[in-house]
Amino acid sequence: MADVLPLVEARLRTALGEPDARAAVTFLGTDRIEVLRFTEGDVVRYASLGMSAHPMTDPTAVIADPVGGPRAELVLSVRAGAADTDKVLRPLAVLAASPQVEGVVVAPGASLDVGEPLWPGAPFTSVLVAEPGGLVEDLELDEPLDPVRFLPLLPMTPNEAAWKRVHGAQALRERWLAHKTDLRDPTRRSVPLD
Repeated sequence: MADVLPLVEARLRTALGEPDARAAVTFLGTDRIEVLRFTEGDVVRYASLGMSAHPMTDPTAVIADPVGGPRAELVLSVRAGAADTDKVLRPLAVLAASPQVEGVVVAPGASLDVGEPLWPGAPFTSVLVAEPGGLVEDLELDEPLDPVRFLPLLPMTPNEAAWKRVHGAQALRERWLAHKTDLRDPTRRSVPLD
């Protein structure tokens, strides 16, 4: 089976340009996860590299399928300069390692929580996984492998995360849209939820 990570990195470079920084994190019992940083104008994008090396498996499956199953990488976009967002590297690597560590399948609509601010002073401890395909197109792999999907992450305040648990991801997205929320603002406040 071909190593998918060089193909994934090539797709990221095609879509986002050359990374201007990269960091690697290894957690006990997992493969290495890298986080690449891409800067374009006033927007900084952080993309995981390593999550898609293995398919995500259903935690209820008796035997994990080593070939079949969804593959993904995570992409977080924020405005540069307003906060020390480079400290998001470790929390993003933690989220990207969660399929290996916790046996979860990361999919659009899911909430992922790191239990601490995403970067120093951040009002966010969790993210909403958005639909793929807008920023970085899916990477088709040879059969029988599933394509790699590049999942955008939208930072959520604790209040937004709690509201989303009750009302659902779509309702939160609609509220963000109705209030013209700048989801790339690393210092934004919670959207009105009453």
